[in-house]
Amino acid sequence: MFSSSSSATTFPPEERGQKSNHSRTHPSKFQICTPSNNKSFHTTTFPYQHTHSYRGKSMAPPASSVQPFMFFVLCSFLLQFCSFSSSQSFIGVNYGLLADNLPAPEATAKLLQSTSIGKVRMYGADPAIIRALANTGIGIVIGAANGDIPALASDPNFATQWVNSNVLAYPNSKIIVITVGNEVMTAVDQSLVPLCLPAMQNVQNALNAASLGGKIKVSTVHSMAVLGASDPPSSAVFNSGFSDTMRSLLKFHSANGSPFMINPYPFFAYQSDPRPETLAFSLFQPNSGRVDSGNGIKYMNMFDAQVDAVRSALNAMGFKDIEIVVAETGWAYKGDPNEIGPSVDNAKAYNGNLINHLRSKVGTPLMPGKSVDTYIFALYDEDLKPGPGSERGFGLFKPDLSMAYDVGLSKSSQTPASPTTPATPSPVQAAGWCVPKSDASDAQLQSNLDYVCGQGFDCGPIQPGGVCFEPNTIASHAAYAMNLLYQTSGRNPWNCDFVQTATLTSNNPSYNSCIYPGGI
Repeated sequence: MFSSSSSATTFPPEERGQKSNHSRTHPSKFQICTPSNNKSFHTTTFPYQHTHSYRGKSMAPPASSVQPFMFFVLCSFLLQFCSFSSSQSFIGVNYGLLADNLPAPEATAKLLQSTSIGKVRMYGADPAIIRALANTGIGIVIGAANGDIPALASDPNFATQWVNSNVLAYPNSKIIVITVGNEVMTAVDQSLVPLCLPAMQNVQNALNAASLGGKIKVSTVHSMAVLGASDPPSSAVFNSGFSDTMRSLLKFHSANGSPFMINPYPFFAYQSDPRPETLAFSLFQPNSGRVDSGNGIKYMNMFDAQVDAVRSALNAMGFKDIEIVVAETGWAYKGDPNEIGPSVDNAKAYNGNLINHLRSKVGTPLMPGKSVDTYIFALYDEDLKPGPGSERGFGLFKPDLSMAYDVGLSKSSQTPASPTTPATPSPVQAAGWCVPKSDASDAQLQSNLDYVCGQGFDCGPIQPGGVCFEPNTIASHAAYAMNLLYQTSGRNPWNCDFVQTATLTSNNPSYNSCIYPGGI
């Protein structure tokens, strides 16, 4: 088990951050999680990883020898190389069009092919974009607008025409999902709520008639406001105000094998609770974690907690078979001066660490061993969107196709460094290893250590009997763990931040038979 002496609150409240576009709703701020200052963290065993602790407490299975460890490092390197050199189906991006400076769809298609992005979600069904993505292998999510719902619900012929025009007309484009409406359940116009399911059924029937029912899924996208409670995640349930409608929707998903699509935003959770510990929890950075009092699971990041809250709500209704898809999540890199949270560093940390988390395939505590399909918001800034400045600052790429900031999506920049195994320490090129700063406290290093080992990384070498167990100090063990995360998570500068307690060095920290991966 991990040791932790920090006290903290439970999961923070999340403001329903509404990016007012694409038929989004504008529900008022509400508490998705209620903070409490009376709950302290306690040590738990993660259900999907090795346990690890110090000072005579229970340990994970005995550490491996040097050769098996190096075999693990080599395998990790090969797996990263193979996966990063191709598109990854679980990484998607939202492609909004509320802008007057976007590049041509053909240029965007080439850009996407140069990245590991495997799917694109649109809010409509733009013909030029669908054509540009033909024969690329990129999955496409197209959308029927909220304004189309009444006609789709009342007229099966309209649904057939919609499918003919927006799906059948593009046989070489890989359309994988049709979303009927966006955040309908929490929309200002509540008259659409009872019409959403009939509209979905008519679209599904049109696909079935075209022999596409098993290939293209039909869904609708929800804001996190559909949850009536989510603190802790294990107690999450859907809002009782539309429980009957939600149950009918879930029956449709279960019968047709279609996903439940949700928009979790740790960005807005942090804006509602702007404490340093909430920022670290939201950005996948080292933190003390937050324990779910209902099942004892210790969450190390907000994304997993939010997604598992949805999982719990689905399970509570008896729909354990329905897949979850994250239709939107992201972090603004710029905003108005009075906005809390937007910055390049924060956006790079959130999106970069999210991508690394997905690539690890660790999953969430309630859904271990798989990555939830996730669409990052957004491909480009949309300069015509109303609202605060952050609404126009979520883009990963600029109109000239350059990166707004680098989160490791480019195929050409994702070949990981080959691990080296020098027998004795020797200086090499700069930024070869990630080590603690000299002024980092034991408490900070313990938090870093718990975080890395709690994310599923192999901490066997620093457990009793492991080649790096001695010297048995927090500083030594943390140094090994922090470098391990840095080397296997993309070797980006933000992978060696650890809330400003780490630094990059060209001095190889390996000693005796304890080999730190890294170097040239």
